[in-house]
Amino acid sequence: MSLQQKLDAFKADFKGGKPPYNAPPEIHPVMERATAELIASGQAARAIKAGDRAPPFSLNDQNGHPVSSADLLAQGPLVITFYRGVWCPYCNIELQALNEVLPQIRALGANAVAISPQTPVNSRKSVRDNRLDFPLLSDEQGKTGAAFGLRFALPDYLVALYQKLKNDLPAFNNDPSWTLPMPARYVIGQDGIVLYSEINPDYTHRPEPADLIPVIEKAAGRA
Repeated sequence: MSLQQKLDAFKADFKGGKPPYNAPPEIHPVMERATAELIASGQAARAIKAGDRAPPFSLNDQNGHPVSSADLLAQGPLVITFYRGVWCPYCNIELQALNEVLPQIRALGANAVAISPQTPVNSRKSVRDNRLDFPLLSDEQGKTGAAFGLRFALPDYLVALYQKLKNDLPAFNNDPSWTLPMPARYVIGQDGIVLYSEINPDYTHRPEPADLIPVIEKAAGRA
């Protein structure tokens, strides 16, 4: 089953109110409205994309150790996934799918990291629950997400819904701003130029991790 098929299956169960989700039906139009407005804003088209120079970063991983893009790129191409947080089931499904192709990524001399505004303790939970073998970096106050053009503020009506659902982003992120990054996937060449980009203002859609392999092969001179 492809990643998108897994996401679609989860979405169908979630919207259908199947256990253990039991999601009240009135929440779905609110979430869909917010997604449609984010798509219509055109922000995804203004984000960092293939051909651009990737903003450098130095962030702490889930264990509090600093990880810099410069050090990673000195070793080879770099795969970056921006995700919303441990509370997002779509993100967890994506992280698991990326972990499945990690051996292929590393065999080509590349590294992979995921970046989220959540705190390191929540990143440790993500690593543990999803059995991940790559680092999860904490983007405090969403500064790296903003540098990539991905950070956006949730509309007030969506904040109200999240609060009703006890989805406390300020607690998850240690940041009162109620902001998130759009989910995105990048491959960065060793010269810092973006070779591949996929930005998803609709968080229920994610690119297939296998699509990265030909890009990395080319970057590694093996295609």
